[in-house]
Amino acid sequence: MWLRTECDITFNVSIPTAFTLMLRPRSGVHQWVARESYTLKPSVPVVEYTDTYGNLCQRLIAPVGEFSISTSADILTADGIDTASGAPFEDVQNLPDAVLTYLLPSRYCESDKFIDLGQEIVADVLPGYDQVAAIEKWIRENIRFNPDSAHFQLSAVEVNQQREGVCRELAHLGIALCRGLCIPARMVVGFLHELQPMDFHAWFEAYVNGKWYTFDPTQSEPKGGRVTVAYGHDAADVAIFNQFGPALYPELMQVRVTQLATAPA
Repeated sequence: MWLRTECDITFNVSIPTAFTLMLRPRSGVHQWVARESYTLKPSVPVVEYTDTYGNLCQRLIAPVGEFSISTSADILTADGIDTASGAPFEDVQNLPDAVLTYLLPSRYCESDKFIDLGQEIVADVLPGYDQVAAIEKWIRENIRFNPDSAHFQLSAVEVNQQREGVCRELAHLGIALCRGLCIPARMVVGFLHELQPMDFHAWFEAYVNGKWYTFDPTQSEPKGGRVTVAYGHDAADVAIFNQFGPALYPELMQVRVTQLATAPA
């Protein structure tokens, strides 16, 4: 399916402030970026780099006053996601070198604290894909997805205690439970068609039998129409913006995802 993703973010800047942004999707195995625009008002010099995870990042200094960022992209992406019931567990010694890092505990995913709970959740489940599916189902049934949750920037331990959170928090818990079972897992941030309420979205991927598979505890069934912007160990790696200086919060942030009837001209 063809999707048009758009976002508008506006800040009121009191002193010149350094930003790093992560707002550009890149073409890859699961998506093709056919058109893209990226507008800054006022226009300022930007340096782009690719981070450790392959994410496209931009560095800039925002001037004093109103500073806005507007992006738009037309992207071809799958209208479904792959599933693989019965796909076997892959032994750690056989994992690719680049995947090993996604077995380790991280700032928001304290996987070493979830070994027992993970084993309890997947008891009598076939090792591999079915274990991750059981984790996704358990989170959906036991942790409330609340887009308006007052609990913010929670780690996996904290969201398991609070029993509710936004999409990012549910992804943290899924990642921690997978890693506790020696299944590599990573955070994904991007767009989801028909998400309600519309916003940037987070989910997780698990590496099983030589392939990354998508899991999203916020959705009642496997759902495509996803556009990936960034991958990382957890939310600390995939923030759509980081600013360095006095705390700044967007005065406006709007996200839109529209399905296109035909491929863009």
